[in-house]
Amino acid sequence: MATPRRWRFVYGQTAWMLAAVLVLAVVDALSLRVFLVASLVGFLVMMEFTAPFDVTPAWRRRLKWFVLLGLLVFAYVLGRRILELMPEGAMP
Repeated sequence: MATPRRWRFVYGQTAWMLAAVLVLAVVDALSLRVFLVASLVGFLVMMEFTAPFDVTPAWRRRLKWFVLLGLLVFAYVLGRRILELMPEGAMP
C-alpha cells in the first residue's frame, strides 16, 4: 500500500509535467528534449520537497536509479545539442 508521502510525490511530479507541457506549448517551445529536461528538473525538485527527515523509505532509495537514468538522458540530449551547434569539420 502506498503511503501519503509517496502519493504526494506522484501527484506533484504529474502536476509538474502537465504544467511543463502547458507552459512550453503556450510559449511555443514544446519539444521532446525540452520536456525531458523540464521533467528531470521537476523530478529532482519533488525529491527534495518530499524528502523525509528521519528515515528514508525503500521506495525513496530506489529513486536514485531514476535520477541516474534521467541524468544519462540529459547528458545524451546535451551532447547531441552540442554536436548540432559545432561547425562542420570541428570534430576529427
